[in-house]
Amino acid sequence: MAPAARTPTAIIPSIRALEGAGFAVRRPFPTGAVDHYGPFLLLDEMGPADNAPGEAKGAPDHPHRGFETVTYLLDGEIEHADSVGNRGVIHPGEVQWMTAGAGIVHSELPTDKILRNGGRVHGFQLWVNLPMSAKMHRPRYQDLTKDRIPVVDIDGGQAVVIAGEAYDTQGAAETFLPITYVHVSLRPGVSTELDAPGDQVAFLYIFGGEANILPSQQAVVEGDSVFFDAEPGALVFEAGPSGVDMLVGIAEPLNEPVVRYGPFVMNTKAEIYKAFDDYNAGLMGSIEPERA
Repeated sequence: MAPAARTPTAIIPSIRALEGAGFAVRRPFPTGAVDHYGPFLLLDEMGPADNAPGEAKGAPDHPHRGFETVTYLLDGEIEHADSVGNRGVIHPGEVQWMTAGAGIVHSELPTDKILRNGGRVHGFQLWVNLPMSAKMHRPRYQDLTKDRIPVVDIDGGQAVVIAGEAYDTQGAAETFLPITYVHVSLRPGVSTELDAPGDQVAFLYIFGGEANILPSQQAVVEGDSVFFDAEPGALVFEAGPSGVDMLVGIAEPLNEPVVRYGPFVMNTKAEIYKAFDDYNAGLMGSIEPERA
């Protein structure tokens, strides 16, 4: 007999914040109500913002250490560059999975096309913690183009499987921890069930429409995050009258100290101080100008 569906531990609305050079984000976490959840440290929704020519803003050169950033784009273009020598443009439906590890400096900026012509930009950035054993791993960059990311047709909708396994489909990203990261879209009134191992926590972030969490019939709307503790049971939800778009994250808790300050996430205060010292000493490198 299959275990019962999970009951939410908490349903929390997002907050608004400014990031980078001053662009607005909707932030499901961290907030005053939740600092992090399992290895999930931060989730920001960028936009949707309809930019006039010259209006779009990004995040100029800045460092990271001790975790991974996952950028998923729905609309627009973002140009990435880093101190390891990676460069590329993220297009709609694509993902950049960057392991900061021991330390990296990177930038995420609107492309010349977006600056010249304007246009809509809409995407997400998720921060995923690294285990203590991998915090000083060499930096790496996974450029997950649209053709590499599986899109699964499910009854009444579809699922974009970025990482882990969902709906009997394996995502494209290589991860240090067992992590599932999926974008689920459902038409009005459609329900679905997503398996989650009993030793893993989970979150849902509703960024379009509304849904009911089953079987409790708890209603959630755009901007809400739903958190589930580790326990046996699937995640079961039903789209509301407008349908629903949501991000789903499932992962093992790390059960290690989390000490964070600005762009660094480590296990002790001493490691945070060391990260700042290393960055200020130039040990995380710098972004070389693009050659003509």
